Amino acid sequence: MNQLDLKGRYIAVTGGASGIGEAIVNRLIASGASVIVWDTNQSLVEKLSALHEPHRYAIKMDVTDPQSVQSAMQASLQWIASQSAVHGSGLDGMICSAGITGPNHTVIDYRYDDWKHVFDVNLHGVFLCNQVAAQHMKSRAKGRIVNIASIAGKEGNPNASAYSASKAAVIGLTKSLGKELASSGVTVNCVTPAAVKTPMFSQMSETHIQFMLSKIPMNRFGLVEEIAAMVCWLCTDDASFSTGAVFDLSGGRATY
Repeated sequence: MNQLDLKGRYIAVTGGASGIGEAIVNRLIASGASVIVWDTNQSLVEKLSALHEPHRYAIKMDVTDPQSVQSAMQASLQWIASQSAVHGSGLDGMICSAGITGPNHTVIDYRYDDWKHVFDVNLHGVFLCNQVAAQHMKSRAKGRIVNIASIAGKEGNPNASAYSASKAAVIGLTKSLGKELASSGVTVNCVTPAAVKTPMFSQMSETHIQFMLSKIPMNRFGLVEEIAAMVCWLCTDDASFSTGAVFDLSGGRATY
């Protein structure tokens, strides 16, 4: 594992208690960062809190609820203030990893409530967290925002229209916000993984899983550690000239 330098950084990760988010949290901590896990899973948050780790703080929250996002931000800043001896320390990074796949149905058969729920988590949740992070980071003239999109947002997967469309919207949001903050000292980027084997696979049919595998030239699924490595690099000072950018992690699947 290459060593990245994130010492003294404070970074929030939504969906950070499991899957890709958990791998990102672990890589950030290994790189010297202190991480605030934002997650909706009460039991996982309680388990993390019980560990009393000095560089990991967990907050139960809901990315789809504007008030919950605001409260999580306030709690994060209070924790950072209690931990840091540096006057004026704040949130240095926001990683939006929380997401769901939704059911594997055709557009014709997709229920509106299911469609809306996918968008509430995958897009509106990213918007709310990007917004609150951008407000804070712009005032400090520095920061890193990284959104987890998907290669499905570029290609559009059959029987996964809500997921594909919501991730395409995350790509668009990333590009827009990146341009808005381009001269502020805050960068905004996203990564677009192909399928990565995580607990989210339990939401998919086996047929859909095999379809996704068939589209990857490397003939394997991505590893959560591979996604985490790219995300963590985007949080470093080395990634200073990339903003509004889309980074593929597709095993050769990417078409553009």
